[in-house]
Amino acid sequence: MLDLGRRQFITLLGGSAAAWPLAARAQQAATPVIGFLHPSSPSAETYRLRAFRQGLKDAGLTEGENVTIDYRWADNRLDRLPGLATELVQRRVAVIATAGIPSILAAKTATTRTPIVFVVGEDPVALGLVSSLARPGGNLTGINILATELAAKRLELLRELVPGAARVAVLVNPANATTIESTLRGVEAAADAMRLQIQILNASTIREIDAAFATLENQRADALFVSNDPFLLDRRIQLALVSYGPSVADAFRQIGAYASRILKGAKPADLPVVQSTKFELVINASTARMVGLTVGPTLLARADEVIE
Repeated sequence: MLDLGRRQFITLLGGSAAAWPLAARAQQAATPVIGFLHPSSPSAETYRLRAFRQGLKDAGLTEGENVTIDYRWADNRLDRLPGLATELVQRRVAVIATAGIPSILAAKTATTRTPIVFVVGEDPVALGLVSSLARPGGNLTGINILATELAAKRLELLRELVPGAARVAVLVNPANATTIESTLRGVEAAADAMRLQIQILNASTIREIDAAFATLENQRADALFVSNDPFLLDRRIQLALVSYGPSVADAFRQIGAYASRILKGAKPADLPVVQSTKFELVINASTARMVGLTVGPTLLARADEVIE
């Protein structure tokens, strides 16, 4: 009797022990983890996060129910991004969603195996992120929002808003060298064609933004062109009178959709890089009135949104 009881105990224990990892694997398979890496902070990215979650939801994935999102925020300290990317890789997330060149490069350096979906503002082939738009070929794919290519269009809008503009200041973040290079390449070419003088101003802190505005006033620049940089975009309310560009919310919705497809078995190498097709013109009419600027009716009529 003693031996039989012992055998039964061993059998039951062995059966339970074998079931534990199976149950754990089943739970893990039922709840995949997406790593979300961003150079900014959650408070500044609320609407983009909402769009990203909507992209997941459209594919049947809801955070907290059948998918988990592990967030890593750099709080505009770009030097933190490599470490944060490594943390996500070590956690063995199923896919990394990220935006902005510094974040994408950090994720790319951290892994050649974990799928990465990105939002980028310029040609990802030129950046070396993918082999081609149609066939990315590696572990990265995503959305190109064409921010750099729109430099000429933005300068045209500035000229239309301020017809007599001759000198334009360009505000860039010196901590984001890759974005500075691409921004200036597009702006300088467009400015030459329009016979505009440009002046480069640097700002990587709130204090430096204030100093840049003081310089604008002292040197009597006619308009300000703000670079497509996460830190500067976080302060768009402080900086912007008019904005024109792709719908970033729509881009985040699309990378949510791509992340969903990867979780369901698609490979980044086979998912073509999508280019933005939805663009928005937003005019802050209230701020324009405060600074004594009259926005023409034609420009107002073209706006997708007018902030009063």
